[in-house]
Amino acid sequence: MGEPVLGEFEQLVLLALVRQGADGYGVSICQDLVERTGRDVSVAAVYKTLERLENKGYVASRIGEPTAERGGRRKKHYRVLAPGDRALKSSLAALRRMTAGLGRGFEG
Repeated sequence: MGEPVLGEFEQLVLLALVRQGADGYGVSICQDLVERTGRDVSVAAVYKTLERLENKGYVASRIGEPTAERGGRRKKHYRVLAPGDRALKSSLAALRRMTAGLGRGFEG
């Protein structure tokens, strides 16, 4: 069996989560994706992707403490697990191999 395959949006969500560490949650990941990619990203799409990544064993979630700014509701925080880290690194390495030697702004 080959290396795990990540879709483009899964890559982006994992990268945002790596950037945020163990405090990442759906809304903050969505905001990061919108700011960094300029895409119109829905929170629902982020949560669906996080659920899929959790089912694959790539991320884990925990329920945080209630917060006043959320009206006493709790946030679900996510973190990247070792298999998710490996899958992301493998996926990014494949992209680098595919762009190697192309020039014209595809490398780097």
